[in-house]
Amino acid sequence: MKEDLDRYLEEAGLDGLLVLGPTSHNPAMSYFTGPVHVGWGALALRRGAPGVLYANDMEREEVARTGYRYGLLDWAAYVRQAGRDQQETTAIALEAILRGADLTGRIQVVGLVDAGDTLATFRRLERRLPGLTVVEFDRAASPIHRARATKDAQEVERIRRIGDVTVEVVGRVADFLGTQSTRQGFLTDRQGKPVTVGDVKQRIHLWLMQLGAENPEGTIFAIGRDAGVPHNAGVAAMPIPVGQPIIFDIYPCEIGGGYFYDFTRTWCIGHAPDNVAAAHAEVVAAYDRALPLTRSGAVARDVQRSVCEFFEGRGHRTIMSDPSTQEGYVHSIGHGLGQEVHEYPNFSLQHEPPDVLEAGHVVTIEPGLYYPERGFGVRVEDTLWISPDGPHVLAPYPMDLVLPLRRSRRAPAKSAPSKSTGGPKKAKPRLLRRTRRGG
Repeated sequence: MKEDLDRYLEEAGLDGLLVLGPTSHNPAMSYFTGPVHVGWGALALRRGAPGVLYANDMEREEVARTGYRYGLLDWAAYVRQAGRDQQETTAIALEAILRGADLTGRIQVVGLVDAGDTLATFRRLERRLPGLTVVEFDRAASPIHRARATKDAQEVERIRRIGDVTVEVVGRVADFLGTQSTRQGFLTDRQGKPVTVGDVKQRIHLWLMQLGAENPEGTIFAIGRDAGVPHNAGVAAMPIPVGQPIIFDIYPCEIGGGYFYDFTRTWCIGHAPDNVAAAHAEVVAAYDRALPLTRSGAVARDVQRSVCEFFEGRGHRTIMSDPSTQEGYVHSIGHGLGQEVHEYPNFSLQHEPPDVLEAGHVVTIEPGLYYPERGFGVRVEDTLWISPDGPHVLAPYPMDLVLPLRRSRRAPAKSAPSKSTGGPKKAKPRLLRRTRRGG
């Protein structure tokens, strides 16, 4: 949590932290500033002292909303001193920032910056500021990542709000799919045109924006064999079939960057093949096994090991016994989530030292089985908050496999004129009953 940052800095032997870049889609910066608009800024955080956020004068009121003291970035003055040397200009600006914030000694630099330019710039800066040392850290040991791994009540509530938006959109997708026509085994609209993956994703974009969220990293809507490869996002032009598995993995965030939510369901429209139904039942059972294990004090990779043992006991290959397998259970049981889709803690069997789950962690639980050569994959996923008394699903939603066709009818032939005179009626959004996974 933010309140632990000074302690983590001290444990790492650091005098402070310098955060660079815009506030939008820059997790290191927006973690501190919240949802404000600063095109490019520098946040100087000296251990034990209030931070100073440097920006140009047109963004001074945005800075005021963050609660940090405002520092002026006078780029015209820096350019006059440096001439046409861009790296020298940046070095002069950073020197002014660090001197103004009285930040020197051993510091860490984070944020959305170009690594090559930044390395050369800070070499110059260290020559300009004797006593300054920019310290490199492994991500897992970085003070800011340690702080971000646990969330306070306000952060959890922001993630919960994005979760509520997520399941609302998922419900709208379910309603949209379930009220389409069918023709020759595929969904069609009222005019008989095939409904495609791209059509669904366009609606997801629209609905998320209407509800105050966005999906900058895309959405997975993968069908059949595509669903058998975990990060196959699906083909936009593919028509949506009845009775084939669809992995729907959606991970939106607050508009402009901020906190994410991560959620997956597997659906078959109308009916499910027996092998997919059997795999889905085993994946849900694996989820049920993992959920109570995901609590404060547990070793994260022990949850992964337990799920691997569960699947192997049912005849599936897993990465525990075959790390290179591309069939069966091929990934980790989950990951931390917050300002990025993937944060700490880490559930990998190979992660050393193993992470221990703590109250305040927000993590995903996402077991899956993948058989691309058999034409299917199955995954379910929820985002959990680990409280002192156990795990809680932040936005519950049913895990039903079969998505009923509530208006199943044959679409008109393309050459047939439509009998509708008033245009298509808008279907009333209807969420599936949220009866499962209350935490």
